[in-house]
Amino acid sequence: MKVWIATGGTGGHVFPALAVASEIATRGHRVIISCDGRVSKMVKDGAPNGAKRVHIWASGVGAKSKIKQVWALFKIGVSAIALILRFAFTRPDRVVAFGGYASVPAVFAAHVWGIPTFLHEQNGAIGRANSFAMRWVKTLMTSFQNVTGIPKNTNARVVYTGLPVRRDFMARAGAELPGESRLLVTGGSLGAQILDDVVPTAVSAMKNKKIFVTHQTRPENVARLQQFYAENKIRANVLSFIHDMAEAIAGADLIIGRGGAGTVIEITTIGRPAILVPLGINPDQAANAANFEKLGGGFAVPQDKFTPKWLTATLTDLFDNPSRLEKMAKKSLVPNRAVELISDTVLGK
Repeated sequence: MKVWIATGGTGGHVFPALAVASEIATRGHRVIISCDGRVSKMVKDGAPNGAKRVHIWASGVGAKSKIKQVWALFKIGVSAIALILRFAFTRPDRVVAFGGYASVPAVFAAHVWGIPTFLHEQNGAIGRANSFAMRWVKTLMTSFQNVTGIPKNTNARVVYTGLPVRRDFMARAGAELPGESRLLVTGGSLGAQILDDVVPTAVSAMKNKKIFVTHQTRPENVARLQQFYAENKIRANVLSFIHDMAEAIAGADLIIGRGGAGTVIEITTIGRPAILVPLGINPDQAANAANFEKLGGGFAVPQDKFTPKWLTATLTDLFDNPSRLEKMAKKSLVPNRAVELISDTVLGK
């Protein structure tokens, strides 16, 4: 079977696509991966041996400028026409899209030729590109059990598969809590200013100073936070980038972070309690955090409610009751079989 995998835009779309591509190739099927220029090197480095790579012309249409929006739509249209022509000669048996506007041309071309098409939504609220593409899709696969915003007029079946994560996260699934009052703070690769403002202040107000903080922040904030923690006699490791995030999550008793899909799924794969503060302007993160809170593994806190006073009380309660953290960790653990389930769904197992 020949399987076309469409991805692009960001690493959040690319990694799951590459993980599934490797699994499908391992099962003996031919794989073709299409992507835009922003992630071409990532795809080249991570594609399975023997997989063909196809570059398409696409970019997001979220720019405020009308001219840039029209230009982005034009590029997507040109790429769609190019793939329609390509599919006429090398028609795949399946098309699997992993979201983002770089996936839309392949989905439309597959629709034109009547090729079974599968779409994966990584967030708890369906994105604009995926919502647009749903009209041509046979099956929608989701990272979360509850996904909002799915068009009501779609005929596509919805299958909960989860979101693929790297093998190092899988290797630590279900690991016991360290039990050493270790707090991990991460706002992603760019950090999160509200976490930098609230967390140090809240920790400094705690009576129990046995807590150890690993705090990932923007490079320009590292020195300031290091000084603050030192002056308040708080044991801390402040850094701008965490190279081994799986180890960092597994080595924490509690995590404070944003609500990105990758972050949430990584936490649930290993099984850790967390306080999630979704980006205020991002409905996807709010939906992801809400899904996590429903598990009972932690809290989804709006930014305006995430105050030093609230956090001091919450951290004190949690770290003074390690058995509660252990219960939360067990509730947050979700077995991750996403690569297997997505591959089975696509290949018709």
